[in-house]
Amino acid sequence: MAEWITVFVIASLVIISPGPNFFITLRNSLVHSRRVGVYTALGLSIADLIHMTYCLIGIGVVISQSILAFTLLKWLGAIYLVYIGIKSLRTKPQQASTLQPEVALNNRSAFRMGLFTCLLNPKATLFYLALFTQIIQPNTPLWVQILYGVTVAGIEFGWFACVAITMSQPVIQRRFVSISHWLDRLMGAILIGLGLRLALIQKD
Repeated sequence: MAEWITVFVIASLVIISPGPNFFITLRNSLVHSRRVGVYTALGLSIADLIHMTYCLIGIGVVISQSILAFTLLKWLGAIYLVYIGIKSLRTKPQQASTLQPEVALNNRSAFRMGLFTCLLNPKATLFYLALFTQIIQPNTPLWVQILYGVTVAGIEFGWFACVAITMSQPVIQRRFVSISHWLDRLMGAILIGLGLRLALIQKD
């Protein structure tokens, strides 16, 4: 029980801290819709499960120790964030009479955006590897390991789904509709900055 509480607390603190996952969910919820934000959150949580699965079976160690694998992962992640950021910077003003952008993300695209944003982040690999190497022992039952993974993914989805639901409220969206293109551009600049920062991180 103590180990589960440790996983819960650490994961919660890391997940709620602003980063690529937060800003991509915020952007999609404000600029698009609640549905898009929730599907983005779902993609983030599934990426968490993938990260934790390969860390638990040992692949995370290979990624963390291989300069080539780590560098490839961080550059793919950086390029993806910069790509989304550039698309956001090119957003055009929309009509004030509508809350929806001219080109809305479908469920699959929103899910994929969340999935790749989290999956291509090497900092997530290092975090889960560090967390589980400290918590999980050779004699830890498989069901307990699965419980830890589901706990973290559940926190991820729950938090970002709340962000999506809150920020997609009509009253909030109406406040931003007249400047939605500037908001999207601001989010784009933040994502580009995060992408460049990701490209510059060094493997300890």
